[in-house]
Amino acid sequence: MKELTPKQIVRELDKYIIGQAKAKKAVAIAMRNRWRRQQVSGYMRDEIMPNNIIMIGSTGVGKTEISRRLAALTSAPFVKVEASKFTEVGYVGRDVESMIRDLMDTSFNMVQREKEEEVIGLAVSLANERIIDILFPDKTKNDASIPEEIQERHARTRSRIRKKLDNGDFEDNIIEIEIEQETITGMQVLGPIGMDDFGMNIKDMLSNAIPKSKKPRKMPVSEAREVLIDSEAQKLIDNDEVIRIAKERSENNGIIFIDEIDKVVNGNGGQGPDVSREGVQRDLLPIVEGSNVNTKYGVVSTDHILFIAAGAFHISTPSDMIPELQGRFPIRVELDKLKTKDFIKILTHPKSALIKQYVALLEAEGVHLEFESSSIKAISEIATEVNTKTENIGARRLHTIMTTLLETPLFEHPKSGQKNIKITAKYVKDALGDIVVDQDLSRYIL
Repeated sequence: MKELTPKQIVRELDKYIIGQAKAKKAVAIAMRNRWRRQQVSGYMRDEIMPNNIIMIGSTGVGKTEISRRLAALTSAPFVKVEASKFTEVGYVGRDVESMIRDLMDTSFNMVQREKEEEVIGLAVSLANERIIDILFPDKTKNDASIPEEIQERHARTRSRIRKKLDNGDFEDNIIEIEIEQETITGMQVLGPIGMDDFGMNIKDMLSNAIPKSKKPRKMPVSEAREVLIDSEAQKLIDNDEVIRIAKERSENNGIIFIDEIDKVVNGNGGQGPDVSREGVQRDLLPIVEGSNVNTKYGVVSTDHILFIAAGAFHISTPSDMIPELQGRFPIRVELDKLKTKDFIKILTHPKSALIKQYVALLEAEGVHLEFESSSIKAISEIATEVNTKTENIGARRLHTIMTTLLETPLFEHPKSGQKNIKITAKYVKDALGDIVVDQDLSRYIL
């Protein structure tokens, strides 16, 4: 976990997310507290619990983006789940414990990639030696009866082949290598209703227990090298060490973002049609509260995983959650609705701002796309108006508007001799004016 101060975290988030200062501050403090906890020694370290957060706000205001960017900044394992995909035990749907298994999968893959990078140099060298063995088999190896002169001549030949291989002379040569394949490919393991993840775990266990078979395949040296590098890297990595580190990261640094938490909350006195809503909350409670979950990597404790829940809460409120679950989300942050000035900043300020993305796309065709400040304001005003008159989908509205606005240039260009396109306020009005006026049409298109 990177040692960033709360102010540093907020500054980094500001590069990608406009506004929402309260939410950024809350998550920054939560992340720093996790680092602070790990510096505490003795029994107190285990007593310090994470400050789980509920973000309240309509779609498209930055709830998911804040959480995702936060995880990237701190190199923390991160998964996003939708509460509406879970159902109470006994109903068809995903098991709530699957989010912990997903987190461990993510953490394992992160650590594995890091370990692969550490051994990649040696893996490349070993892979090249295997290719040389195929191109020019070492018949003198482990044979003391072969005269020394022949062994030296053989070694010189392999050295010349090695140089040619390094120079790329054999890249198109077809060679045959052995590739490991799953022995239970095509086998489907079915679990009981509502336990689809259980079936996958059975398959994982069987795949580890049954030795993998090898199948010969012919391919160019360039492709074979990548396969062999991966194979050699896996041999060099201590899998037990990867699991140990991955488990530690999941337990101490993991972030689980539970979206649409309001979809499993009844806002009408518990008279809703979905009888499993409260059941889902009760199933979530021990996970968020702290429990042990069985995964294919071993038992994972959820005591110090940071849970960030989010929802629009149009019909219900956080206080409609069962009291026990409410208590496990002590930090509540309401995100601001986006206004015209926010849309202007979203279009221009972030490192990967939407306008910058479209400029880059057309630059790939040798076409320079330029937006006048008046056009950016016009686009932002339209986004605000459409969000007000139709469903408010926040910043996601900009994607729809920009796609519609730039449809013609993206389709027609590059035109011969035309290298510059200027988007003006008039261009925006001509392209979108009629759609905005016709509310039925705008609802359909924008």
